[in-house]
Amino acid sequence: MKFSRLRKKYPRFTYEKYSYKISGKNLEIFFDFLIGIKIKFRPKIIIENIDKSQIDKIEERILNNLIFNLGLMEIPTYWKVTCSPEIIIKAGFLNSEQVNFWKDLIIQGMGQFFYENRINFKKLAFLDIRCPKSNQLSRSDLDRFNGKLKNRFLVPIGGGKDSIVTLEILKKAKKEICSFLVNPTKAAKKVVKIAGIKKPVIVQRKIDPFLLKLNKKGYLNGHTPFTAVLSFLSVFCAVLFDYKNIAFSNEKSADEGNVKYLGKIINHQYSKTSEFERKFKNHCKKYLAKNINYFSFSQPYTELEISKMFTKYPEYFLVFSSCNRASKIGERWCGNCPKCLFIYTALYSFLEKKQLLKIFGQDLFKKKELLPIMQELIGERGFKPFECVGTKKENLIAFYLSWKKYRGRVAVKLPFLLEYFEKKILPKEFGEIF
Repeated sequence: MKFSRLRKKYPRFTYEKYSYKISGKNLEIFFDFLIGIKIKFRPKIIIENIDKSQIDKIEERILNNLIFNLGLMEIPTYWKVTCSPEIIIKAGFLNSEQVNFWKDLIIQGMGQFFYENRINFKKLAFLDIRCPKSNQLSRSDLDRFNGKLKNRFLVPIGGGKDSIVTLEILKKAKKEICSFLVNPTKAAKKVVKIAGIKKPVIVQRKIDPFLLKLNKKGYLNGHTPFTAVLSFLSVFCAVLFDYKNIAFSNEKSADEGNVKYLGKIINHQYSKTSEFERKFKNHCKKYLAKNINYFSFSQPYTELEISKMFTKYPEYFLVFSSCNRASKIGERWCGNCPKCLFIYTALYSFLEKKQLLKIFGQDLFKKKELLPIMQELIGERGFKPFECVGTKKENLIAFYLSWKKYRGRVAVKLPFLLEYFEKKILPKEFGEIF
């Protein structure tokens, strides 16, 4: 459906309320969203294996504020179907600074969605976030958690190499750690098991199935800032399970955007950037939990540096996975996407070929159909893919190192992608060297 038509038909998105209950050993949280009269959403979050005493120790007003904020972070997933010009917050109170934070997060974090749907997010009155006047007496902006937390580390795990490096380095430093998983994949579960973490913090995030029905009918759909969702959930769980430190694994490479649209750089990985980290840390201390230490362990490092560090942990080679397409069908690698080719290339210069073949099951450098993806990764064609991949410079270096390693062998024919790299890219990008 057309963007303008949907906005006219559905001028308001409303965050009606939130609720929660203890169900067995789980904490179940519900959010009620409304668009117009007929479009209703009720997504659900389940915090597994929680003791009632963990909830009772938190003041009710603080618990409510944390849960209210989880609902705010769910808004982009459902608001995007109509991009209603107004978001009405009835479930709680936001001051002007908070409103600006959420507007900024939606605009920055949903850049890919706007680009792919050709939406003019710069138009006048594109988005207004309002709270009813009756809520202005609320002091929820002061209801942050101020209590002391144990000086231990909660580490979000997705199953990829970056979080494995974070886990292992913290373990080596003798830190007390626990993993944090949201809708854990097979790979993530295996990583946690190998790491020796007995009781991971697990969250199940349930999308309202009505959203999927609307997508099939032609309502708007696209990328939302998932790492921002993880950030809010991790803070909530850190407070519940008594962890002062939250160690994400968002690397320096995430700061590079993908494409320019309407004069703005669109970044698929916005909520992994140092900019978002800085803004979220400030927001967290003022409005969520004052004493939480939220940071990215990998922020000082490039993807290639992290790849090299990862090769020190061979016990994970046959379980880790970074391919989003494959994880949806329970596999590890699809072998056909930008993420697979990037990880393969980034690891190639640090591992033996036989090790890579065991990991991926095939030599990706031989696949001619991956040439367009390679060209996008190195900046020769289009723009950097909308995936969590390294920068153009990192990709060029990774392919160069892979080519150099292949060329170091005697009488070995170059596979297709590296032969292309030698003939077309080396003279242009590395001409001074050769």
